[in-house]
Amino acid sequence: MPDITLEDRIAIHEVIALHGHLIDDREWDRLGEVFTDDIVFDITDFGYGTLYGLPAMLDLVNGVQSDENQPLGHHVTNIVITRQDGETVTTHSKGLAVAADGAAGSAVYEDTLRRDPQGWRIAYRKAMARRTIRE
Repeated sequence: MPDITLEDRIAIHEVIALHGHLIDDREWDRLGEVFTDDIVFDITDFGYGTLYGLPAMLDLVNGVQSDENQPLGHHVTNIVITRQDGETVTTHSKGLAVAADGAAGSAVYEDTLRRDPQGWRIAYRKAMARRTIRE
């Protein structure tokens, strides 16, 4: 089993970080740069169930874009590659979100990324809520 390169590690970190920028900037048409077409996105902890495929994700984000409860900022940190197997890796990271009313939330992301001709992209994501803090 070949080890991933330093360039792979940087690309993996950048694609995970790119998600927050695209969501916060409402650049829905670019989500295919982060997620595979067959993405499985488990956001049950946030009340949305599990989404299957990029079209389902696009339907969700288009439907909640005017929701005042959506965070203004999505931030990811502490990205760790926990397993690698050829053209896939599993990562564990922390997410922080800040809402317009000052509330802050914390989450953990469990991702499986797959390398394809477009580069590394997320094929599976489970977002698990941790807590909310109010000022």
